[in-house]
Amino acid sequence: MTRNKIFLFTLLSGFAVFTAFQVQEDPTHELRNLYAGPPESWPAPHLDEGIPHRELGTLPEVAYPKDNTYSREAEQLGKMLFFDPRLSVSRQIACASCHDPELGWADGRRVAFGHNRRQGKRNTMSILNTAYFDELFWDGRAESLEAQSLFPLQDHVEMNMDLEVAIARLNSMPEYIALFEEAYQVDSIELEHLQKALATFERGLVSRNSKFDRFVEGDKDALNEQELRGLHLFRTKARCMNCHNGPLFSDNQYHNNGQSMFGRPGEDLGRYLVTEDAADVGKFRTPSLRDVSYTGPWLHNGGIFELSEMIDMYERGMPQMIPNKMNGHPLYPEKSPLLKPLDLNREEKQALLAFLEAISARPLRVRAPELP
Repeated sequence: MTRNKIFLFTLLSGFAVFTAFQVQEDPTHELRNLYAGPPESWPAPHLDEGIPHRELGTLPEVAYPKDNTYSREAEQLGKMLFFDPRLSVSRQIACASCHDPELGWADGRRVAFGHNRRQGKRNTMSILNTAYFDELFWDGRAESLEAQSLFPLQDHVEMNMDLEVAIARLNSMPEYIALFEEAYQVDSIELEHLQKALATFERGLVSRNSKFDRFVEGDKDALNEQELRGLHLFRTKARCMNCHNGPLFSDNQYHNNGQSMFGRPGEDLGRYLVTEDAADVGKFRTPSLRDVSYTGPWLHNGGIFELSEMIDMYERGMPQMIPNKMNGHPLYPEKSPLLKPLDLNREEKQALLAFLEAISARPLRVRAPELP
């Protein structure tokens, strides 16, 4: 082999090694190719056996029930009622007291407080995107937004209001009677009209488009390299799509994530309190991850205040701390087998955090309305 050929061979070999090193060290270009098309063309997610593949995507249009169709009059009326503290016995607490639009439609507290500063047991869930859930509250005790509206009104820890008194108050205000007549063509306010108006307003509270949504809609530069890697990890190695799937980033199901505090102070039996089925002990509804950056603290008990800590807990498989004395108890909770240690490194956890921020869009600013 001549000297020139040897030199050329060495040069080409070095270039090939350098190129291979680049591909190995920077897979972003390959990821962009894998995610260049619509979600149905993306790589298959890592799912446990029996978990259906419900791909991530943008939210569909809100569907209003046939017995409570949308009207602007009903929505505006519902907004007034949502912000009106006169629906509480003290005339000091409104729905918006715990579901503040400036706090991601939650309250930013570990657990809620209500009438006479009584403290609740659970974290206030954001009411963003409640239109897409089959059941509501952490334990699913309400089957619709209409049904849900009555729980906080009557709860002694929340608004502590007698429903008959609430309706009597509304009927004592001619301005409200006129608004209900415009919305529902009635001359007297009934409980079902109050439920429908509140539900219509809440049903319209939907997440704004996030960076992720723009990416799905065709703007392939909407996600940066770290966020794109986070998307891939979310769907694969991090196993998030076992529970947080579909456009809502929730499977609408109930799982025990090991945080029921069974046998310890702060114990909460979760879904069991609704079904009385021992298999439901410690199970809570999977929350949507949309706008998760703005809805902390997290978990049903508000026990986690940093998203990075949340990722660390799931990376460790969500350890379940139960006193030994509770072994053999008939209600001993079984943590979901979907939760397993993930062996994520620091860079991977940072990429997951970046993706969670990319599916979060600051909620739309909403001004409190002028009340009748």
